[in-house]
Amino acid sequence: MMRLLYTGSTSACIERINALPYYAPEPFTVTVNGAAYGRFDSNVFSVFGLQPDTDYSVAIDAAGVHESIAFRTAPESCAIDVRSFGAAGDGVTDDTAAIRTAIQFLPDGGRLIFPKGVYCTRPLALKSHITIELQKDAVLLGSADRSRYPVLPGFVPDQNGTELPYGTFEGVVRPMYASLLTAIHAEDIAIVGEGALDGNAQNSDFWTNFENFEPARPRLVYFCECKNVTMHGFTAKNSPSWNFHPFHCENVSFYQLFIQAPKDSPNTDAIDPEACDGVQIIGCRFSVGDDCIAIKSGKIDLAKRYQWPADHHTVRNCLMEFGHGAVTLGSETAMGIRNLTVEQCRFHATDRGLRIKTRRGRGRDCNITGVAFENIRMDAVKTPVVINMWYNCCDPDRFSEYVWSRESLPVDDRTPHLGTFRFSDMVCTDAQAAACYIDGLPEMPIDEVTFERVRIAFSPDAAPAIPAMQNFAEERCRLGLYFDNVRSVKIRDVQITGADGDAVITRNCAQTEVVGLIKEP
Repeated sequence: MMRLLYTGSTSACIERINALPYYAPEPFTVTVNGAAYGRFDSNVFSVFGLQPDTDYSVAIDAAGVHESIAFRTAPESCAIDVRSFGAAGDGVTDDTAAIRTAIQFLPDGGRLIFPKGVYCTRPLALKSHITIELQKDAVLLGSADRSRYPVLPGFVPDQNGTELPYGTFEGVVRPMYASLLTAIHAEDIAIVGEGALDGNAQNSDFWTNFENFEPARPRLVYFCECKNVTMHGFTAKNSPSWNFHPFHCENVSFYQLFIQAPKDSPNTDAIDPEACDGVQIIGCRFSVGDDCIAIKSGKIDLAKRYQWPADHHTVRNCLMEFGHGAVTLGSETAMGIRNLTVEQCRFHATDRGLRIKTRRGRGRDCNITGVAFENIRMDAVKTPVVINMWYNCCDPDRFSEYVWSRESLPVDDRTPHLGTFRFSDMVCTDAQAAACYIDGLPEMPIDEVTFERVRIAFSPDAAPAIPAMQNFAEERCRLGLYFDNVRSVKIRDVQITGADGDAVITRNCAQTEVVGLIKEP
């Protein structure tokens, strides 16, 4: 009835196994080795302040239910307080030199502790086989002065002259400002604790003048060519751009993070794994100014050099509050995305639930398939599902006829492909623009879309909105399930309440199967 997600040397993350999205059936109390620890209401919870290499039993009690799980914490080589290297943590002193020195001399298997305090710092580089622990009320605060951020090159040559990607942003290898925390070609890194990473962008020009930057803005945390990375427990906020950006990484896990940014902050996506294999995002809460999760795989120039699809990603028991999209794919998808499962999640007041963004020009290796949404609750999401092959942002040719032409153009090396998508056991209330808006290319229709056991109800106060970012897009209001250029549409046990017009609208769809459709006024 409980699943152990993560054990470090001083913390653990545990998931209750049930069928409810994000929230537990009822609040419950937690004990650790028989001693009271706390009270929780979500399916995923964490315990901190444990001792390394020690046996523990964690038990929960709720409404007559008693469950427990046993584990042993990980061993470690040492634990070092960053203040012993001269860090002040007073919110005024520049602690960069002290922190960099502590990281440099931390042995493999060591843990660097940040106790309560505010540690002002410039960008920091992480290395392999270490743990960074942000204890309760500890804040790692980024500098607001852009001139103090070094610039990483886009490519660097290895000893054979082969170009290795270092700096990237929005699907392109390019120079970028170093992030608050950066790791490149490293492994076995954990950032854990009850404290916070604060990018401090609200006090900088990262949100106000970013369109004129020559290097790309920093992320809050950037991992390039890393593996076996874990983020657990802490709060991330006020990032200059994307909060977490793992690029071509393997086995990256995000457990019970709280990621936040103001609604109007630009490009403050929460987690953007790009061209990664094996990403887990479990028990996290999001409230940001752009997409909550955006899964990417680069633009076409990267696809010509490498074959790095986004593969084997799981999103579970997460809460998305506000943001443009709850779970987004793209728009940088040129190396493909496959095997994505999103389950037991709640979306509240995001513009879209699932949002797939691609367009002509992403290339023939842009194969997005094997996407499943299961057991999802959405409230006040304007359009629960958007699959858009006409996305018109972020590229110089976005307004060109090649992008917007509704004619069937020749299939060539620039043409993307979308495969199979399944949406099951979803309940969506207070939708506004459309129940779904799925729009494929005439020369490359989407293979198959299935809706099964889905309930979507429109708000009686629904306001018109544009469901998909396209050239010549029209506002919609209470539009039913809309499909254009899809080879196979399957509607099974679906109820649409409050739609204006037909519950299902299909255009240019070769096969449509409708079984058990209910349209309520």
